[in-house]
Amino acid sequence: MNISVARRSTRRLPLLVALPIMALTLFFVTPVAAESEGNPDVVAARVATASLHEMSAANAAGYVVRVADTQGLTCIADPGGAGAMGVHYLNPGQIPELFDPSAAASVNASTPELLVFAPGADGTQRLVALEYLTIKASWDAQHAGPPSLFGQPFNQTPAGNRFGLPAFYSLHAWVWDANPTNLFAPWNPRVTCP
Repeated sequence: MNISVARRSTRRLPLLVALPIMALTLFFVTPVAAESEGNPDVVAARVATASLHEMSAANAAGYVVRVADTQGLTCIADPGGAGAMGVHYLNPGQIPELFDPSAAASVNASTPELLVFAPGADGTQRLVALEYLTIKASWDAQHAGPPSLFGQPFNQTPAGNRFGLPAFYSLHAWVWDANPTNLFAPWNPRVTCP
């Protein structure tokens, strides 16, 4: 009798483990997949950054600068309470106009300037979004109109911003974690900063 009870419990254990995993997959992956369906640039961005979930891989790919605002905060949250972005890691090689205003200003869905990681309660971080950024003066001097990717116009941030940057264009793409606000909203109410 004890043997059959043990067999039943071991058969149920995988199901008990699998159900929460399936629920989390549906909760996190399905909304992102649904929003990206039909947009080949979003799919290309996911494919291009799929290997960058581990910090060591992101660093090896050039995402080595942990961005801080002028107050020294590295986890960026909306002071108005709309959510957070998370922790940004910049690849300086993707944004030469930040260091040389005459350098070519460009944006490409497959090569984001920043990776955005959400901090976990245990100190871990997980890749949740990509950010595309270009300096406004350089872009405007070289292009007829503001940048756009995925059919989305970039947001404009004026000089005197919390990052100490000159005016810039930026666009977040929550390709690795669903954002209930919008795939391209800057703030995600599901992301929090400790």
